[in-house]
Amino acid sequence: MASKVNIVLDQGTTFNTTFTFTDVNDNPIDFTTYTGASQMRKSYYSTDAYNFTVSLANSGVVSIGMSANNTTLLCPGRYLYDLEVTDINGVKSRLVEGIVTVTGEITR
Repeated sequence: MASKVNIVLDQGTTFNTTFTFTDVNDNPIDFTTYTGASQMRKSYYSTDAYNFTVSLANSGVVSIGMSANNTTLLCPGRYLYDLEVTDINGVKSRLVEGIVTVTGEITR
């Protein structure tokens, strides 16, 4: 089951956040053989999606990010997101999901 983590993203700025994952023995999960994908949408049924870049490490750290150029294109408001990884056998797991609140940019 995915962890629930809500995040705030400031429109017009570079966004990056990290998550750390460990196994049942509290050892970092090695994600070097995994691929990752993360998107945000206005609703579960929305066809418009905004992609996060995903960085996976052998230390259990997974980062998602978006450039300032891309966050400028977002309308302020509430979105949904998730972060999924796929192992070398094709097994897909959702690690994190939640709400993204995009705050509007004043300085342009």
